[in-house]
Amino acid sequence: MPVILPKISKQIFSKDIHYILNKNFTSIQPIWVPIQMKWMNNLYRTFHDYEKFMIIMYLMTKTFDYYSKNFVKLNYEEFFSQNEVEVETLNIIEISNALNIPKESTRRKINELEELGAIKKSNKKIIIDRSAWPSMKPQETMKSLSYFLSLLSKMLFKEGFMLEQISSDQIVRAAKDNFSFVWKLYYEMQMPMLLTFKKIHGDLETFHIHGICLSNNALNAQKNDNSKMSKKLYLDRYFFGDKQEFLGINAMSISDISGIPRATVIRKLKKLVKGKFLTIDSKKHYSTNKGIHQKKLLIVQNNTFINLSKFAARIYNLSLIRK
Repeated sequence: MPVILPKISKQIFSKDIHYILNKNFTSIQPIWVPIQMKWMNNLYRTFHDYEKFMIIMYLMTKTFDYYSKNFVKLNYEEFFSQNEVEVETLNIIEISNALNIPKESTRRKINELEELGAIKKSNKKIIIDRSAWPSMKPQETMKSLSYFLSLLSKMLFKEGFMLEQISSDQIVRAAKDNFSFVWKLYYEMQMPMLLTFKKIHGDLETFHIHGICLSNNALNAQKNDNSKMSKKLYLDRYFFGDKQEFLGINAMSISDISGIPRATVIRKLKKLVKGKFLTIDSKKHYSTNKGIHQKKLLIVQNNTFINLSKFAARIYNLSLIRK
């Protein structure tokens, strides 16, 4: 059977994707922000501890990176047919520095992951046991990502940056065929976002709750046709203006959506109001505050779009090669 080589003339470039993401910001934001928050919800529900999940992410990324460097590629079925994945030796200081978690907290969380059975030590080997995770397969994340990337491909095709559109099914097939590589790229895209927002908010619970409020704003904005609106006007109207055009969201709803206990949600909401990230109305609905933090939040958003552009380009090119 002859080898089918990829057509270089069809390759997709991350710089073109980044341009389209910014040009279509008012259409992209109402889709992308809720997708990110759904992932955060799943992340929290896995261990009810963000940093434990980040430790697992870090270890898995190193393992995926080892596979990639040695030309090992596991598809979706191959990866999930094994409950155990071997990882490199646990280095407390290295993990602590990489994830910005105090050394003693890192040690404690690793011990707790061992008690849960998520991490095991066996004959000098470190094993991640996925059977101990409440949710193993990223089916929802893959579905949401493929939907988003297929919509983005339509925008790229319309602007002439793609010679053909790429469907959700093509993206899912490419992701499943190259699962260990694709999930390495996905974690590498998400980790900087988590670390940066942790630095801004002080902890990831606060970011998660703030993010759900932003997601609520984005979903409300989606009800209107904002296609011809400038990015500045869109942000002023729906996120950072003095008079936003819809109600916010209450603590009970945030708790239900995120899985975070209501008492914790209320405590973090008070912190966000005090820090002027959020405002509260007479009905105890929370919404984003006027643009006191707009500049630094948009810097993170732009960096996230840069990483998303790189991720999307790799997935599109894998999809075209597979075809």
